[in-house]
Amino acid sequence: MAEATVRVRYFAAAAEAAGREEEQVTVEATAGALRGWLAERYGPAMQRVLDAGSLLVDGTVTRDPARPLRERVDVLPPFAGG
Repeated sequence: MAEATVRVRYFAAAAEAAGREEEQVTVEATAGALRGWLAERYGPAMQRVLDAGSLLVDGTVTRDPARPLRERVDVLPPFAGG
């Protein structure tokens, strides 16, 4: 699959793990590839967020590693009550 440049926004524990609130990244254009890249770049703290949280791809929650990426991805930790 081709690469994509996406705007990644981090929230709460994801922002703490990344040390930033957002960045532009270029990765293979799937949610699974982005998850792998994030875990490799930011280590165990980000891996914990990814294991328990979810990705919001252009407004749609996904855990499907084959989901194509679009312009924006939000990395969301688990939230209390949901």
